[in-house]
Amino acid sequence: MAVSTSAAKRLSRPGQEAVRTRGWLAAHKWLLLRRASQLTILALFLAGPWFGVWLVKGNLTSSLTLGVLPLTDPYALLQSLAAGHWPYKTALIGAAIVLAFYLLLGGRVFCSWVCPVNLITDAAAWSRRRLGLKTGKTPAEATRRWLLGATLVVSAATGSIAWEWVNPVSFFHRSLFFGWGLGWLALAAVFVYDLTVARGWCGHLCPMGAFYSLLGKTALARVTAPQRARCNDCMDCFAVCPEPQVIRPALKGSGSPVILSSDCTTCGRCVDVCGQDVFRFSHRFDQRSAS
Repeated sequence: MAVSTSAAKRLSRPGQEAVRTRGWLAAHKWLLLRRASQLTILALFLAGPWFGVWLVKGNLTSSLTLGVLPLTDPYALLQSLAAGHWPYKTALIGAAIVLAFYLLLGGRVFCSWVCPVNLITDAAAWSRRRLGLKTGKTPAEATRRWLLGATLVVSAATGSIAWEWVNPVSFFHRSLFFGWGLGWLALAAVFVYDLTVARGWCGHLCPMGAFYSLLGKTALARVTAPQRARCNDCMDCFAVCPEPQVIRPALKGSGSPVILSSDCTTCGRCVDVCGQDVFRFSHRFDQRSAS
């Protein structure tokens, strides 16, 4: 569908109506909270190696908080099992805690509220909109699920946690811990890729996103569109959503107003930028709708 010049210009700065009606702070509330969450988690990991304050040891793959709370990435644990390595008891406990958390809140909450690479892909999306860049051809959506399976096969074949060889999340941590290195080049490559291919990395390639999406199929926490009758088709929510295909069934369908797709990252940007207050956070059983 062709987009007029004026509409394209408006979509380069989505959320202006929300800023006018609710004010800048309210129109960026969930974005600011997500940034606070991502940066706080990074700061907790960096406080030890940078300042000697060891509140959290490890990284997002495996960590120990205050010396008592183990947390383990279940995707890494799954690769370890595929590789033939039986994990320590603390790793199993840590993975169980993380699994329970994301099964309840939605697996891709990790992508939007925890993963530091989201800072890079969001920056690329913001730059692409502002520069008016045309997007290149995106890989098939199923590519990330094939890559997820491939990492398990390679782990089994090599006896190692295969994704850690190329995991940008781990590169991010190592680069901050140890300074300049090849990891920054990998992160720059992710930025350039997402600058030219809309939602290319998180939405189509990242196997971690595919894994956490599987965890989120039955999650309780959801975004819903109870005021979808107010929608004025401004398209701002589609412009900012990292997985825009999840919005239409709830916003334009006649069924449930709840965004039920496990690909939804529960980032809250649609809540922020909607000048008509169509969206809000709720739960999967909330079927209230004004339409």
